[in-house]
Amino acid sequence: MRVNSWNGWDPLTHVIVGRADGTMVQAPEPTVVRDWPDDGFPAGAYGPLPDDMVQAANAQLDAFADLLRSRGIRVDRPDVIDFGRPVSTPDWEQGSMFGCMPPRDVLVTVGSEILEATMSYRSRWFEYLCYRPLLDSYFRDDPDMRWEAAPKPRLTDDAYKPGFWPEYEALGFDEQIARVRENDLALTEIEPLFDAADIARCGKDLFVQLSMVTNRSGVDWLRRHFPEHRVHPVTFGNTHPVHIDATWVPLRPGLVLHCGEREAEEDLVQYFKINDWEIVSAARPAKTWDELPKLCFCSPWLSMNVLSLSPDTVCVEAGETAQMELLDSLGFEVVPVPFWDVAPFGGGLHCSTVDIHREGELQDYFPKRYGRF
Repeated sequence: MRVNSWNGWDPLTHVIVGRADGTMVQAPEPTVVRDWPDDGFPAGAYGPLPDDMVQAANAQLDAFADLLRSRGIRVDRPDVIDFGRPVSTPDWEQGSMFGCMPPRDVLVTVGSEILEATMSYRSRWFEYLCYRPLLDSYFRDDPDMRWEAAPKPRLTDDAYKPGFWPEYEALGFDEQIARVRENDLALTEIEPLFDAADIARCGKDLFVQLSMVTNRSGVDWLRRHFPEHRVHPVTFGNTHPVHIDATWVPLRPGLVLHCGEREAEEDLVQYFKINDWEIVSAARPAKTWDELPKLCFCSPWLSMNVLSLSPDTVCVEAGETAQMELLDSLGFEVVPVPFWDVAPFGGGLHCSTVDIHREGELQDYFPKRYGRF
């Protein structure tokens, strides 16, 4: 047993895969309002996802776990808790939790350290409990593992912009993008907040997306926590940024997959190019917005939420034929994995996993500086 992962492409040997059991359409909270009246969840309503959807998602998750095991990869699964129960702290009460399908949101592995993120939704404040038994076993079995947890946020009302969504949705596209670039979004800066899935790991460089769930204070905390790394806050031309792994996906040294509809900052582009990285635009998704599964809060660009098993092998959602053809043309062995039934439970192939061990050591893939990087 050894915890070790410095990037998202070294050969994968040990991983956590999430579960769909008990997942909730979560109760409303300051920056989360689900509104699916045609599917039984009008604004303000909440409750468990339908049993048939849970069964379909678990079938795909289980098949994915078996596929990884067939390739010699150790697979662990989280504990399911009662996500339907109300939760509270001295500062707030919340009508439900969420689920444990996307462990990538909660945990990030950097070298021999596994870090629990703050999380910025009250419904996800206690989600770390699903992974504590696994983390405890890793800590006991690996004497070199570092087990860290970012400061649990208070998530008082002061952590959120009052009335954010109605005001923001009334803005035009250019105004929304300007707000994204300034990170003038749903969160205030009263305390550090970040989701682990907003971090793209490239050896000594950590690229952290400023988003609806990650603020500048969160990036500052990460910079201080990882003083031996270069921690870069980044934004994209995405009006509703939530997690970087459907926008900017490093696939191997020298190659990053980019959602071309979400323009990257020029300094970020040049930082990669000056260090001899190729930036490839992802293929268009097979699904349109109207074709997404019901109760899905992800975008069609979940199509590029891929999981690399090695620098030359990548798992892709089985229906995303254009994406598979693109990656095949780039020299990858492409492993098709049916996974769209999992999307309503919080994401895609990358979201559903957390690397525990990848072969390889810390490397500097960006020896040349550019602009603010």
